[in-house]
Amino acid sequence: MRHNKKFNHLGRTASHRSAMLANMAVSLIMHKRITTTVAKAKALKKYVEPLITRAKEDTTNNRRVVFSYLQDKYAIKELFSAVSEKVGDRPGGYTRIIKLGTRQGDAAETCFIELVDFDEAMAKTPKAAKKTRRAGKKAAAPKAEEAPAEEVKAEEAAPAAEAPAAEEAKAE
Repeated sequence: MRHNKKFNHLGRTASHRSAMLANMAVSLIMHKRITTTVAKAKALKKYVEPLITRAKEDTTNNRRVVFSYLQDKYAIKELFSAVSEKVGDRPGGYTRIIKLGTRQGDAAETCFIELVDFDEAMAKTPKAAKKTRRAGKKAAAPKAEEAPAEEVKAEEAAPAAEAPAAEEAKAE
């Protein structure tokens, strides 16, 4: 029986899984955002968040413990310097998973996993007011927006056609 065994093995052996998660954690720390499947992202979140918590206190023992997981001195340097400064006051929840949809080849659910404090676009953008859709307005709105765009394109094309004719008249 597998009572109380909720760990996702991701269809890999233990050594393959630990190597994969370590490589993904290094990529996440160095690039601040990676694209992967939802299952791998959830497993990576459980793997990397305790390491970021350890990095908030820069001691020799914490560096050695984190190095035993990641095995990359450049990632350790980045984690203990830039990442720990950004997340120093945050009590947890250092990563964010944003679902992207399905992958075309095998229909796997894909997503971004990113470090929360490093995405300036998400931090600066205020939340938009929730839009309500109504059937009557939804159908009428796109038609009204498309018509002026087509007229503008026609107006832009007309002066462009007249310009060469005017240049030819001047040349004669």
